[in-house]
Amino acid sequence: MKNSDLNYNLVYSTSQGSICSGCGQAISSCVCHEIKKAAVPNTDGVVRLFYETKGRKGKGMTLITGLVLSAAGLLDLAKKLKQRFGTGGSVKDYAIELQGDFRKQAEQELRKLGFLK
Repeated sequence: MKNSDLNYNLVYSTSQGSICSGCGQAISSCVCHEIKKAAVPNTDGVVRLFYETKGRKGKGMTLITGLVLSAAGLLDLAKKLKQRFGTGGSVKDYAIELQGDFRKQAEQELRKLGFLK
């Protein structure tokens, strides 16, 4: 019986070490993570800024969606915006989340960077 015939994923091999669940290669030679970081989301290209408190116990966050950037590009842009506004935040599901209401400042900054017309 071959490994491909079995109904499980190999996670560790004594000869290779940890195995990537996505491609089946050793973690040291896996490129799945880099491919995922380089992927650009399929969006309509319209940048949307909105303020949301839902599911955050009343704490508001500014969300920026619709940017046609890879995950690495979104992380870089989020870092610039967080430093510029002096706030925390993250990138989730190809959306930049900034803690607090920074819609107007984010719009001005995105215009300056060329993401908005």
